[in-house]
Amino acid sequence: MAPIHRVAVIQLHPKPLNPEFNFNKAATFIRSAAKQGAELAVLPEYHLTNWLPKDSKFIKACAQWEVYLRKYQHLAKECSICIVPGTIVEYHPGSKEDEGKLINVAYFIDKNGEIIGKYVKKNLWHPEREHLTSSTHDAHEVFDTPLGKVGMLICWDLAFPEAFRELISQGAKIIIIPTFWTLTDCNPRGLAHNPSAEALFLDSTLTSRCYENTCAIVFANAGGPPGKGYAGLSQVTVPFIGPLTRLGSAAEGMSVVDLDLGILEDAEENYGVRKDLSRDDWHYMYRHGRAKGMGSKL
Repeated sequence: MAPIHRVAVIQLHPKPLNPEFNFNKAATFIRSAAKQGAELAVLPEYHLTNWLPKDSKFIKACAQWEVYLRKYQHLAKECSICIVPGTIVEYHPGSKEDEGKLINVAYFIDKNGEIIGKYVKKNLWHPEREHLTSSTHDAHEVFDTPLGKVGMLICWDLAFPEAFRELISQGAKIIIIPTFWTLTDCNPRGLAHNPSAEALFLDSTLTSRCYENTCAIVFANAGGPPGKGYAGLSQVTVPFIGPLTRLGSAAEGMSVVDLDLGILEDAEENYGVRKDLSRDDWHYMYRHGRAKGMGSKL
């Protein structure tokens, strides 16, 4: 019988450049999730700072990344709950010739406060490329966690099915995606066609990725005041059903839901996606890093 895991998805409005305030608010939600029996709590991308990379205080706030990573480790141990603290932007100073770099990192912290997974954002959204350093060709990794095999992606990674294929080819059953995705990420022409285009993108793509990979997705997005462009829509999504829970577009909040991994077995029995990907004669040449002897063809 497949396990059932209780998961909390948390939708926050990050106060700009105020990591201590944002951490304390996140900690309140996480403690509440733990009291409700949640085994895992997931926060949004940029939840400590918001996204203000051109502000002179941004790098200073990001330089505190180790302080808040340790705080989340202590909180996980205190509450005996696994935490993916959204993303934490890390500033790593360089030499006199090198100004240093910013990387956007998701961590998986287990209930004992140990870091058992780390992922640096690979597919940067266009405005991020001026400020962040991508993980480029580093392989996507799957981590053994108390909830089973888990992969992590961040925000715009959602648009790339190749990332999911790399993860499920390694056995990932749950994909965790911290996000800071707004309705105004759409250009004026797109908004003229549909003011809710990005909400449609999120809802349809999250459900599609679950079906085409027979996986579950825990998607935690930022929320915020109405009229400010926040998309929200944080959700836990599975094949056959779609969202098991789905938060609104604006308000902060949290939803705790039971995730029955048996539905993934039922989906795989029906669609056979993982079975096909594992075949030696699978006909797509790239094979998501699994092919042998293919050299430059990959």
